[in-house]
Amino acid sequence: MGAVEVNGYTIEPGADLREADLRGAKLTGAFRGADLTGADLTGADLTVADLTVANLTKVKLNGAFADTDTQWPEGFDPVAAGVIFED
Repeated sequence: MGAVEVNGYTIEPGADLREADLRGAKLTGAFRGADLTGADLTGADLTVADLTVANLTKVKLNGAFADTDTQWPEGFDPVAAGVIFED
């Protein structure tokens, strides 16, 4: 995935998205290495996102959507974080 602009933030691998307001945004694709510390992803679309090495400390994921292709950091429980899985 190349860089894209969402809500005034540049979304790309390794992006600094600390405290970003990305509520309800369509964020399908890669976030490899992004710093999402404290970001608000409430209701965001995370289908097919690669979050394996993203920093998800204090990220808000309540009501965010993911699918079986969404990749999470080892040991991270997206269901406990409020993520909804689509079929």
